[in-house]
Amino acid sequence: MVRVGLIGFGLAGRAFHAPMIRGVPGMELACIVERSGSQAQQRYPDVRVVRTLEELLADRQIQVCVVATPNPTHFDLARQCLLEERHVVVDKPLVTDLRDAEELFRLAREQKRLLTVYQNRRWDGDFQTVKKLVESGVLGRMAEYEARYDRFRPNPKPNAWGERAQPGSGLLFDLGPHLIDQALLLFGAPLAITASAFRQREWSVVEDAFDVCLEYSWWRAMLRSRTIAYAPGPHFVIHGTQGSFEKYGMDPQEDPLRKGQAPDGFDWGPHWGEDPERQWGTLSLAVGDSVQKVKSEAGDYRGFYANLRDAVTQGAPLAVTPEQALETMRVIQMAYRSSRERRTVSWDEGADERKDDSRAR
Repeated sequence: MVRVGLIGFGLAGRAFHAPMIRGVPGMELACIVERSGSQAQQRYPDVRVVRTLEELLADRQIQVCVVATPNPTHFDLARQCLLEERHVVVDKPLVTDLRDAEELFRLAREQKRLLTVYQNRRWDGDFQTVKKLVESGVLGRMAEYEARYDRFRPNPKPNAWGERAQPGSGLLFDLGPHLIDQALLLFGAPLAITASAFRQREWSVVEDAFDVCLEYSWWRAMLRSRTIAYAPGPHFVIHGTQGSFEKYGMDPQEDPLRKGQAPDGFDWGPHWGEDPERQWGTLSLAVGDSVQKVKSEAGDYRGFYANLRDAVTQGAPLAVTPEQALETMRVIQMAYRSSRERRTVSWDEGADERKDDSRAR
């Protein structure tokens, strides 16, 4: 049994971590740090709830610490847990500075502990479908890839730390890690990056929209997100020399998780993460001029924690590796630089980047 301590019980901890930990056989949610309030105790009366990290770390039987707190706190909390010889999961983004990310992975190696980032969107059913299509070669040679997350939030969100002018705020740090991680997993490192991080809402003090273009040898991967998009565009659009794929709608796991409707236990039923038929993607092939609906793969965020369990207990390879986490951080930092300097930044140029561009925007 892998005993886990969860640090933070805001939206991330409450909706995207606690249910997954509880839903994986061989894992126990042993302790939750909730600095104020009583939501954790009400939701999980059988779990020990404490007010400080020190109280959690005093339990030496806790093997894994999960950092699900605001972005600016990630580095210090993860570092403290590693120094206490615990394996660590950090909610995306890992940290707000590439140098801090490198320091944490150096420390993890020294301590002989696992450190990984919660890239749960790899276990989105629609992304699993896209990955399967790309790897099958049915679309031919890649010509264009576009992925986007659109929202409609024209008004300020009360007490939202992510809308304050501080390191780690803004949409590129919020949704960017998902889109970037998925693209890097599919296609690897780009040759260059051209990006624009901008504001759609006149009152916003941080960027609330972005375009990030990952440039490859003969094609582009476009990653976009908007805050003012009442009628959202397609989630995925892929064009290849033999056809196209288009998919609307987001993964169906997020809505019930946000509403606290995830099952509490191992049996989540046969239909968890299944897309309704109306949201299946459309595959259009040049050969035969055929058009067909493609049933989405079933998504399941518990896959992340099942992999972590196996890594801790059996030495299995991590699904989200240190190298991948660092590449995602590097793309975010290069994207901010590209946006600020209004130019394309080459991947080789970014390899020497050590300035915290995210704070200079």
